Amino acid sequence: MAELTGAGALDAGVVLAGRYVDDDLTRPSGVVRNQEAMIDHSRRLARRITALLDTGDTPLVLGGDCSVLLGIGLATSPRDGIGLVHLDGHTDFRHPGNSHECASVAGEDLAAAVGLHWSAIADIDNAGPYFDPQRTVHVGHRQDDEEAAEATRVLGLVVSAKEAQARTPGQLASDVRAVAGTRYWLQVDVDILDPSVMPAVDSPDPGGLTAEELTALLHHLAPHAIGISITVFDPDLDPAGDYARTLTDILTTGLDQLTRNA
Repeated sequence: MAELTGAGALDAGVVLAGRYVDDDLTRPSGVVRNQEAMIDHSRRLARRITALLDTGDTPLVLGGDCSVLLGIGLATSPRDGIGLVHLDGHTDFRHPGNSHECASVAGEDLAAAVGLHWSAIADIDNAGPYFDPQRTVHVGHRQDDEEAAEATRVLGLVVSAKEAQARTPGQLASDVRAVAGTRYWLQVDVDILDPSVMPAVDSPDPGGLTAEELTALLHHLAPHAIGISITVFDPDLDPAGDYARTLTDILTTGLDQLTRNA
């Protein structure tokens, strides 16, 4: 955090999430884990993000898991022309229409963001879908992702990690902007990185980006982002702080072109 504030970021405070409760034995069908607490947190996060966007600031949300995208969607959905760029080692496109195992929004956030989930989370306060599927881009899944084919049919652009590595960062960013537009929210799940670079995540999969590749991609994407969220880094898996330093270096360098919103 000190490196970010040293680079000019202002600390806008904490939006405290509810305490996680193992509710698998008591949770009825059609309800995700910790649903009410998650909805409450999403509303509070949306209010904080909205206040920052209204003053022309560019929010940087440090998660947390990928379910923060619900609150982000609540904040951005009333604003016209906002796309979504989803950088993640998984498509996170599981939803009730393709799985009987829906429970964890952290693996279902992208589907929920474009309206393909139970309405309690995909349509909070009648605000869904939070993002237009045709202005939504996903980059970074591995070749064995079970939902990649459906995501490719539904979303404006889907690019695997292998496909991303075959393009220059500038070309990939241009392809992203051709779909998401020039004003988008950028969500970065750090498991887009290869586990050799970033093992401090809950679902590491080989075949991800290098630190240099992600840094370069962020450098090209940041100027058009109205806000950015960073998710899934697990400090409990990084007792020496080595991977936190790696992530900090990626963010401070990759986001050097991040600007205030007009």
